[in-house]
Amino acid sequence: MKAIWRVLAPLYKQRAGALVLALLLSLVTLAAGVGLLGVAGWFLTGAALVAAWQTFNLFAPSALVRGLSFIRILSRYVERVIGHDATLRLLADLRGSVFRRLLTLDAAQLAKYKDGDLIARLTGDVDALDTVYLFAVAPIITGLVIGFILSIVVAAYLPAAALLLALCLLLGTVIVPLYLAKKAQQPGAIVQENVAALRDTSIHTVTAHADLIALGAHQQAQQAFAKQCLAVALARQQQSFLAANGKAVVQLLAGLSLVGMLYFGIDGLRQGQLTGPVWAGLVLAVLGVFEVFAPIMRGASRLGSAAAAAKRIDALSHSQANIVDSEQTQDLPLAGSLLFNEVHYAYPTADGLAKGPEVLKGISFTLAKAERIAIIGKSGAGKSTLLNLLLRFDDPDAGSISYGGLDIRQAPLAQLHQRIAFLSQDAPVFLGTIRSNLLIAKPDADDDSLWQALDNARLGDFVRQLPEGLDSWTGEGGRTLSAGQARRLCLARALLSPAQILALDEPTQSLDRAAEQAFLHDLIHATQGRSVILLTHATLPPNAVDKIYQLTNGQLIRIH
Repeated sequence: MKAIWRVLAPLYKQRAGALVLALLLSLVTLAAGVGLLGVAGWFLTGAALVAAWQTFNLFAPSALVRGLSFIRILSRYVERVIGHDATLRLLADLRGSVFRRLLTLDAAQLAKYKDGDLIARLTGDVDALDTVYLFAVAPIITGLVIGFILSIVVAAYLPAAALLLALCLLLGTVIVPLYLAKKAQQPGAIVQENVAALRDTSIHTVTAHADLIALGAHQQAQQAFAKQCLAVALARQQQSFLAANGKAVVQLLAGLSLVGMLYFGIDGLRQGQLTGPVWAGLVLAVLGVFEVFAPIMRGASRLGSAAAAAKRIDALSHSQANIVDSEQTQDLPLAGSLLFNEVHYAYPTADGLAKGPEVLKGISFTLAKAERIAIIGKSGAGKSTLLNLLLRFDDPDAGSISYGGLDIRQAPLAQLHQRIAFLSQDAPVFLGTIRSNLLIAKPDADDDSLWQALDNARLGDFVRQLPEGLDSWTGEGGRTLSAGQARRLCLARALLSPAQILALDEPTQSLDRAAEQAFLHDLIHATQGRSVILLTHATLPPNAVDKIYQLTNGQLIRIH
């Protein structure tokens, strides 16, 4: 349960005003409900017992009944609106916080998580925490406060019955929920882990649907999915069983309190400690206070899921990127030459305790302003590793990389990424419009800038023919575009960036020969005035670049 408070406590402080107001309204609602039953019991019993020659004031109690009814209805409505609004905003804050943490992680850290698992942490795990306040914190505090007040009122007439009532309320608001929460930890963890696995399975099954059908493996995928569904169903059945048991205990405690009120009330009547109408009112008030216990039992049975979700979110929140800004940074020049000086790099071994064979061995080259160079080499030669070091996804083991005369390790990461526009070999087209995909590179860009970038990437004419132009839908993964159009859209996004260096990693991957050559020819036109470092194994058109290097066996050799 500690993970819940580590995750939620800072957010509760941010929304303290709304949460406290919702809690006060919850107290008013329960107090009005208990008071309504008590007054109604006293009123009806008193009216029934009054003799014909006696007078009985009907107006005051009937007005009190109407007033309490109105207060209960109004406070319940406002409490639900404010409480749920505060909770939903709190979860939105948490989801934003988790997403911001994801953005700070490097590729090595993100590689530890599956895509579906990350989505589950952002969605299902965050949503699982809404039960903490609505079905645990608020009802428990409300039950304890109103139960304490009612016990004092009952003690004024029937001390023994009040003691029994206080014991039953303590069991129902604290002891039983704690027991249920402990028992719910295992099924809750199973639910969260398997829901995350279900999301990951769904994503990869849909993505690889054609391959699964072609290989005849769809039955195995279906069986794996069904197994995960069964695990979730069984765990949720356990949670429901715990909640049902908790509600049964509540009914037992309510019955025990009722028996105590009746038993000690009869003795109180004989001794003149209270009148019949007061006794009836207290009995109904005691029954009314137990209405708060149902959400408590439901919340307690789901606290296991909330605790597991909080642990998963907390683990993600405390993940630290391998590369961070140095303590004393210097501003990176707006423009300048890029220099690799005797750069060596080796990937760590699987256990992370040592380094493997060197991938880059003494790499040195210079990229001057407005110069275009190409680095060719076989797959696995280390071309992408070289760009990873340039973008500081990792740091070299030896040597240095400088821009404008400043070692990039001394510059803020944000500035470095503003100076370099990166087009990866699997650059994504995001679900949205062409406009929204382009604005990722420059959120304040106007339409003229967007069209200029599209024209430079030789995609403007195609977009102008679309019925909705820049607002045309790209589909998930750019499904409404051809492979070449998707690559050109990604290039346009990189060109829209004000960065002085364009780093292109296999930009023609997945394109046929004709589309590849057309793309490379257009690249010459599109990158005028900018420095370009192009990693490729494609055949380059004449004059496409100023220099060509070959990367082989970890060494860089100029061949043109």
